[in-house]
Amino acid sequence: MIVGSHLTKRYPGGYEAIKDLGFEIAGGDMVFISGHSGAGKTTLLKLMGAIERPTSGSLIVNGQNLTAMRRAALPYLRRNLGLIFQDQKLLFDRSALDNVLLPLEIIGLHPREAQRRARAALDKVGLLEREKANPIALSGGEQQRLAIARAVVNRPTILLADEPTANLDPESARQVLDLFVAFNQVRVTVIIATHAPHGIPGRQPRLITLDHGRLAP
Repeated sequence: MIVGSHLTKRYPGGYEAIKDLGFEIAGGDMVFISGHSGAGKTTLLKLMGAIERPTSGSLIVNGQNLTAMRRAALPYLRRNLGLIFQDQKLLFDRSALDNVLLPLEIIGLHPREAQRRARAALDKVGLLEREKANPIALSGGEQQRLAIARAVVNRPTILLADEPTANLDPESARQVLDLFVAFNQVRVTVIIATHAPHGIPGRQPRLITLDHGRLAP
């Protein structure tokens, strides 16, 4: 469950990217956040992912109010979040497998179990045969799927993705969306920010539209 109430994000200089926003997303939902460039989509995702802190209002994620949460508690919250942003932050000096292993190494998972889970995540996104490849050797669609594998390897309850199909060809974009649908079918809450919501055959994801930081009427 994610609930925003009078949520506001103000940056230095007075610019308000999010303005008095109120919304509710139930666990297991699949939601598109849409809007023009600069509407506040990425900022809202960063607030949900505890990368940015709200200026005012409240934002409840998995029962925790991020506005009042102590900074030391944030890493524990993020263990239940999978984050996929446009700058994928893949490590090009490591293999695909090592990229996926990184979140598990950070939490201190036993190496044998970490290897098993990382390979399972790569298999889920169709990259198990490329586990030794350097990300620079992967196509754009494969790099995006690698970023997804890294985001889900920790078995998050919430998956946040910022323009995950941007700059992908139609077939790669379809494959990426199919992955999000598959995760949502096992009750992962999936929230995708995009300036152009994509149709998903047989699915009608909820749409939240932003206009200059506010909910569009």
